[in-house]
Amino acid sequence: MRAVLQGNGESMAEAISNQLPGRVPQQAVEIFLALIVLAAGWYLSKLAVRIAGRTVARKIERPSVTRTVLRGVRVAVFLWAAGIAAGIVGVGDTQILLSVTVISAVIAIVLAPLAGSLINGLYVLADRPYEIGDMIEVSDAGHRGFVEDITIRYTKIFTLQNTFIVIPNSEIHARDVVNYSAEDERTRVSVGFDITYESDLEAARKEAERAARGVDDVISGGPDIRIGSARYAAAPSCYIAEYGDHGIALELFFWMKHPYKQTVVRSAVQDAIGDRFADLDVEFAYPHRHHVFDETSGVARLSVDESSAERSAADSPVEPAKGGNPGESPADQTDR
Repeated sequence: MRAVLQGNGESMAEAISNQLPGRVPQQAVEIFLALIVLAAGWYLSKLAVRIAGRTVARKIERPSVTRTVLRGVRVAVFLWAAGIAAGIVGVGDTQILLSVTVISAVIAIVLAPLAGSLINGLYVLADRPYEIGDMIEVSDAGHRGFVEDITIRYTKIFTLQNTFIVIPNSEIHARDVVNYSAEDERTRVSVGFDITYESDLEAARKEAERAARGVDDVISGGPDIRIGSARYAAAPSCYIAEYGDHGIALELFFWMKHPYKQTVVRSAVQDAIGDRFADLDVEFAYPHRHHVFDETSGVARLSVDESSAERSAADSPVEPAKGGNPGESPADQTDR
């Protein structure tokens, strides 16, 4: 097809121009044929993606790589059609090669950051730090959400605030990315609180664990969960963190089934702990101090405002001293 259109493009355009009523320039007919070829190439590129999509998806398990391969197939088919259209309008292989060389030079000089983003995109696809649908967090930027799309140039994240963030691969490849759902979506969460020294420590620990087990989305028990070479109990566990200045610091660890509602589940666990502690001999600790004065503390000094003392003396009746006249106030300032 390409040989027919490129080889006989001028004769076909000339034949069509001769059969049209009036005098239609041959160049206009060539442009019209080129546009038809481009439209056909666009449709064929979509058809090729539709046909090869299932096969590529079966061969490649990663959705991000599948999308990249299908985009490459679509671009290749369209470029093939564009080459045929260029041959129809009279652009030869030498001119195409020269144009590609000039464009490559412009890309190398002006669009160097874009080329770096493409290279980092290949690293992201090869290293597989995250996949489409994973919940990730860019720790230094504070972005948390679900990966919506991964291309050669950028990564699109659908945040928990119902917004989109597009981060170039050159930037996200150099940042610390936390993947919450790469292999196992179960997430370990901790809640810390303090109780007073007068509280029942063992009862507080047991009731905290029971409170966490009664919350939805919290794993209440089962076999130990393995992380690397370590194993952690699946049921909630409460441990003593430290003996602090104002009370005993406890830390409750529990596992969530999904990492998507950490704030909601943590709040529900704390509400359940508060409800259970209300019926026990357990009190939450808070900073407070007792001031004790003894014989080693010195003498407390008090300062009294003279104007306030005079107003108080004027408002209150003064009892006459023995041997004095009624209504006579003490002459001594200290007595007053």
